[in-house]
Amino acid sequence: MATQARQRRSAPQAPPAESATSATTATVESKAVQNASGDQDGQLREFYRDMLLVRRFEERAARAYTEALVGGYCHLNLGEEAAVIGLMAALKPTDYLFTNYREHGYALMRGIDPNRVMAELYGRVDGVSKGWGGSMHMFDVTHRLLGGYGIVGGQLPLATGAALAVDYKKTGDVVMCTLGDGTTAIGAFHESLNIAALWNLPIVFVIINNGLGMGTTVANSSAEPDLYKRGAAYRMESARVDGFDPVAARDAAATAVAAARGGKPYLLEVVTERLRGHSVVDPAKYRSAAEVERLKHEDPIQVFAAKLTANGVLDPDKIAAIEEEVAGIVTAAADFAASSPHPEVATLFDYTYATPVPNDSRRLPGEPLFEPLPLPQTAAVAGVNA
Repeated sequence: MATQARQRRSAPQAPPAESATSATTATVESKAVQNASGDQDGQLREFYRDMLLVRRFEERAARAYTEALVGGYCHLNLGEEAAVIGLMAALKPTDYLFTNYREHGYALMRGIDPNRVMAELYGRVDGVSKGWGGSMHMFDVTHRLLGGYGIVGGQLPLATGAALAVDYKKTGDVVMCTLGDGTTAIGAFHESLNIAALWNLPIVFVIINNGLGMGTTVANSSAEPDLYKRGAAYRMESARVDGFDPVAARDAAATAVAAARGGKPYLLEVVTERLRGHSVVDPAKYRSAAEVERLKHEDPIQVFAAKLTANGVLDPDKIAAIEEEVAGIVTAAADFAASSPHPEVATLFDYTYATPVPNDSRRLPGEPLFEPLPLPQTAAVAGVNA
């Protein structure tokens, strides 16, 4: 069971009465899986298996980083697995996803081969972005993952533009754009929600509220800590959901996606926690020992496994079998990544632009823009040479 600390934070105050100038706001309550039976059991076991896959994959990525096999920055979905699985379960394969730098789990749940995801972390040619993107910049048109973005909020205007293109073409698809809680304070957030609401774009903005913008709590950085209420400024329907429950996250996301598919953008806040630091190099010293201990008891995978076991959906043998399957997938992905070659330096600029661009510079870092002119010779030097 969740502790009172998380229950207090994930249960917002009652929204104000609706008016002509306010958004329709709602709190989506966590749905306890108490009556799971029949064909639901397989789906619930699949949710557990996917959560475990993201967890073990991220743990292996963290280990690879300490072994200097992963370069650059690396941000993990540890603790956010239920939110990732629930959100992705609400999308169709033809829908589009834009996300931020904490993206590995989303890539996996969009159906991208774990081998390719791990190879990208390793910076190898068989990676999702052929080794040039790394942890923060995965992009796969086939699976309609249109990028992880390293700039805070960098994905928001692009996702909004994609939603405009989808609306223009009348394809019936939806764009989902995930963002961190800290992103709600920047201009691009408000600009994107404003234009999406004005033009009735088919987009769902999803705030992954893990309580911390790097090391600062939401309460200390936001005058309105109930972030879903920000949709009211744009008359945008919004809701908050418990991100520790994949079923609740899926149902809330399904409601949001249905609204967007009907031409009404939606703001969804998913309340969760990250179990580690902001990135793999963050020791999270800003957390007290009591908070660290609390998080151990709120592990979403353990909580979900206990719930399913109590309802007869899982048992120790099934859990062991899933663990073995997932371990095999992650080990194979690490082996595949390690055996994939590094990209050739000559390919560094191959994907700078989608099409050829006149006067495109092909300089490598540190190379001058122009060939240096020869140094002028002094009279003394000229005389010696003569």
